[in-house]
Order: sequence, then C-alpha cells, then structure tokens
Amino acid sequence: MLHKITYMIKRIVKLDYKNMFKIAKSISKKAKKPRLFIVIDMINCGFKYQAGYYDYQEFEFYNLNKEQRKTYLTRGKNNEIIRRFNDKDSFHLIDNKVELFKGFDKYIKRDWIYLKECSKDDFLDFFQKHENIIVKPVDEGGGKGIEKFSYTTKDEANKIYDKLIKNKQLLVEECIKQHKDMNKLYDKSVNTLRMFTFIKDGTPYFLHAVMKMGNGGVVDNFSSGGMYTFLSDDGKAIIPAIDQADNIFEKHPTTNIDIVGFQVPMFKEAVELVKECAKVVPQVAYIGWDVAISEKGPVLVEGNAFPGVFQMKASLSKDKIGLIPKYNKVMGIF
Repeated sequence: MLHKITYMIKRIVKLDYKNMFKIAKSISKKAKKPRLFIVIDMINCGFKYQAGYYDYQEFEFYNLNKEQRKTYLTRGKNNEIIRRFNDKDSFHLIDNKVELFKGFDKYIKRDWIYLKECSKDDFLDFFQKHENIIVKPVDEGGGKGIEKFSYTTKDEANKIYDKLIKNKQLLVEECIKQHKDMNKLYDKSVNTLRMFTFIKDGTPYFLHAVMKMGNGGVVDNFSSGGMYTFLSDDGKAIIPAIDQADNIFEKHPTTNIDIVGFQVPMFKEAVELVKECAKVVPQVAYIGWDVAISEKGPVLVEGNAFPGVFQMKASLSKDKIGLIPKYNKVMGIF
C-alpha cells in the first residue's frame, strides 16, 4: 500500500498538467462530454486504477464502466508487477543488448559483433561477408539509433565504422532474412512479435503477443512510426493495426495486405522459443521479448525487463476486457 501511495505522490508532482488538459480537451470533443467531467474522471482513474492520462486516452477509459476499468492493465499496475517480480539488479542481463546477446546466443541464431571487443579489420571482414548489416546502440530502446547499411567499397565501409564508433552504435548484426509471409506484409523492416512471458516456480508461461509492423521505415517500433495489432493465442491478427497517432489500419498502407486474419507463420515455435528464454534469467520473471520469424524459424531480437503495456482499445474490443484477468491466472496479483 505504501508503494502505491508513494507512486501516486510522485506522479502528482511530476504531472504535466498542461498536456493533461490538452488531452482532456481532445477527449471531450470525441466523447461529447464536458471537459471538466473528463478531467475529474481522469483524476479519479488515477487514484482508483493507477491510470495516467495517457492510459485514460489510449485505453478509452471514458468508454468503460467501473467493472471494465478494473480489468485494464494501466502503466501504474504494470509498474507494480515489475516491482514485485523483476529483480532490478538483474535488468542489465536483459536490457543491455550485448549482455543479452551473450547470454541468449543460442536463441539469437545469427552472427553479430560488438565493436568494443573487436578491431576495425574484424568489422570490415564481417561487413563484407554479410553485405547487409543492422547497427544498434547498446542501451537505447524504441528503435533509436538503429540503422541498416549495405557494403559497397572498403573506403565507404571505413567511413561507416568511424561513424558507428562516434555515435556509439556498437552492436553490429547480420540482417535477419524474414519469412516470406512476413515480407508480404511489409518488407522494408523486420516485423517483430512482442511476446510476454512470466515464470513462476520454474514454469514459464506465455501471456500474450502483439505483432509490430514497419510503416515507411526500417524499424517497426511504435515510437518510430510503426504500428501494431493483437494476436490470438494461435498467432492470428484479430483487430486492425494502430499507430501512435491513433490511426487505424484495416490494411497495411504500403502493401494493401489485410491485417485482420493475417496468420503469423511458425507462431507455435515462437511461443516455445520465448518460454525457453524465460528460464534463462528467472529472477526477472515478467519479460517482453521481441521475436522475428526468419526464413529458418523464430529468432530472438531483444528483451525488455521493463515491458510496456500493449492492450486493446475499448472501441476495438468486443467485450471491453483488459489484460488483468489473463495475467491473474498465473500471477494472482490483482
């Protein structure tokens, strides 16, 4: 209880009230309810459900009754899960990409090098061998600093190396060749699955998954212009995709492929992969894994020891029920 009170006080002190009132104004127009009513309801949801104003907007709390609101996993409640089940001192084993790649190499299933632990010649050989590479900062998230390069000449490769050292884009990977069905959906980025697991008493559980898609760029991250849809327990897209601007896509805007009904290939194998990954660092019990479906099967892209909240909007959900009932079956926390 003390954690909740402390958390709420911190939230109140750090709250961006200007942005909150801006969002309340936008919701007021959409919901056709007085702005003052929306603001009061936002505050009420903050105390009752640990829902910030972004939660209130994203999950459409203004369209939910009291019982429905109780089922939604807000960011405050998500933080509570992490605080209770994830050992903070072990986060680096998941969130630091180099440590992840070393500890989970059998699930990465592709070549990679860390520029702090190899020479320029090693990089040049790696680049020439694979022709196409993906580079990443070690500690950044949300797709920041991720770039793709293609080998042309040795002189150009030397310039790229110098740039990577300067920008601290020190993790270099062989490009994933994704499954042909995932390419049909969108082939300019690797379209990944965010798959959530929880381990309890040595038994790993698969909780749920979303499919992220690129939309005009080389990354599929929501914060970098990508979009996502929710998957059924057998890997089929069950709602249209949404992006950060709240746009809804029945079809992919680039390829015109139907999103609802899209079947992720090798999904069962992907579930088994993340359940095996969950056993590696059991002291971090609740993890969001990014998994790609390659030509040869599912491969691990990265992990998130502080996983975000991916949850259906009320307007896209048939029953307007959030994630908490599903989570409670194995966590029993709420």
